[in-house]
Amino acid sequence: MSDFIWKLRGEPDESAVKTIAGNFKIPKGLARVLVARGLDTPKKVNDFFHPSLENLYDPFLLKDMDKAVDRILKAIKNKEKIIVHGDYDVDGTTSTSMLVEFIRKLGGNVTYHIPDRFQEGYGIISQTVDRIKEQGVSLIITVDVGITSVEAINYAHSIGLDTIICDHHEPGPQLPQAYAILDPLLPDSNYPFKHLAACGVVFKLIQAIAKVLNIEEEAFSFLDFVAIASAADMVPLVDENRILSYYGLKLLNEKPRPGIKGLLHCTNLTPGNLTTLHIIYSLAPLINAAGRLGDAMRSVEMMIQKDEIVAFQMAQQLEQDNRMRRYYDEKTYEEAIPMAEEFLSKNDRRSLILHKDDWHAGVIGIVASRLVDKFHLPTILLTTMFNSAKGSARSIINFDIHSALKECSHLLEEFGGHKHAAGLSLKLENLENFIECFDSVAHKHITKEMLTPELIIDAEISLSELSPKFFQFLQLFAPFGFENSKPVFLSRGIYSKNGVKVYGANNFRFRALQPINISGGNVFFEIDAVGQNLGDKIKYLNNGKPFSMVYVLEEVFFGSQTQFQLRVKDIRPES
Repeated sequence: MSDFIWKLRGEPDESAVKTIAGNFKIPKGLARVLVARGLDTPKKVNDFFHPSLENLYDPFLLKDMDKAVDRILKAIKNKEKIIVHGDYDVDGTTSTSMLVEFIRKLGGNVTYHIPDRFQEGYGIISQTVDRIKEQGVSLIITVDVGITSVEAINYAHSIGLDTIICDHHEPGPQLPQAYAILDPLLPDSNYPFKHLAACGVVFKLIQAIAKVLNIEEEAFSFLDFVAIASAADMVPLVDENRILSYYGLKLLNEKPRPGIKGLLHCTNLTPGNLTTLHIIYSLAPLINAAGRLGDAMRSVEMMIQKDEIVAFQMAQQLEQDNRMRRYYDEKTYEEAIPMAEEFLSKNDRRSLILHKDDWHAGVIGIVASRLVDKFHLPTILLTTMFNSAKGSARSIINFDIHSALKECSHLLEEFGGHKHAAGLSLKLENLENFIECFDSVAHKHITKEMLTPELIIDAEISLSELSPKFFQFLQLFAPFGFENSKPVFLSRGIYSKNGVKVYGANNFRFRALQPINISGGNVFFEIDAVGQNLGDKIKYLNNGKPFSMVYVLEEVFFGSQTQFQLRVKDIRPES
């Protein structure tokens, strides 16, 4: 288990804390969390606690939106053949599903294509453009891809095909010759929010078309797709993403569509209490499994399926694929660990780059993320495909991996992504030079302090503050996700009551007790706590001495009853 640097989010303005606590009648501990996270005025807090569709930004603020809407409506009116070209991950397949469904509802003649990870790779390629042209298509809409597919989209333009790009990745130095480009990260974009998932960008397109047709309520019926994509793609669940995810989760819980119901049945989830965690750990892996081990078109077919039973059968197949994916994942991880240890033993490395010819391309991104967790270094895993090294990059906090790849772009055939994750390919003969180039960039930008993972603490509180009212208000912080994580608390002077119960390989449970001096005497407050993968911290619980504890609060369901407990993230002795 890594040691953490404990870091308080900041000393909040106490006058703002007092105002927020008073206006909303909430515990001061939670008011401190809100202020520390930048929610320091009553209006900001009210918008946060009560997300409203009225606070969504005008979709026409996105550059080229008017052109994209006009072109699509013209294509629908003239019965032109349209194709939606997506990507094989959750964001790409949900984006494809929602746009295909929407255009079909409007009477459009639309098909879809998801590239084969192993034959076509990432993005749109010229060979696919040729096949699309042969089908009589006149309009291509790319979703979650396209912004860096300059060659293929320029080729489409040269043979008379119009392309509308809906993407959320960083543009390269040259933009494709598309009919319209919808991407909040365009250099000249004035869109107020830069962190939409691709599915969020596609929603804005649907919302814009629906506005023109005066059927805006129809657009909101697709927000379940946006909630799934936003959680799975780890975009910040703040600002507009928070609103989209909040209402998307409501749809998933209150009125799941048949294609999603089949998926829920297969994962033994029941609508009503679905959260972003259920999406990340249960739904997303199955949707992703289709493209990791086979044809990602199956995920789209499942999600747009009108028959719940057929969707369930499709989900069962994806569950089998996911079991196989887990096997490849574990096998690759076990092979990568000794390779990583050897690689890191040779030099003072600030990055981890591993290559093996036969690693499965469908799991190296997952394994790269696991290696980041273990070694706390930006990590790139590569396999060999078509005589090139192709792979996935994952980063640590505060290191922009896309910018780092840009600094080594002279050694790459292609790359794309964002600051936290990216994909890349390069010639095998350039691999050694790339490793050294990337590591020099990492040395330039990663300080020694950044090599130790941080545990960001929202507020220090005492256990006496954990009242039913506290838990009630904590629910208003959901949906939780990237940049809106569950609040992390610190409490000091804690004791373990009646020892520690160890379970599993490295987990424990105990009763956390904190004496508080009130009117000259000690009053004891206590609550159940669990620690996972923290076995090396048990020694601090069993010696009868006080310790400090960092934790999040979580619900535990016992039949019809709900209880709360602490999930411990780290422990330190106090004496």
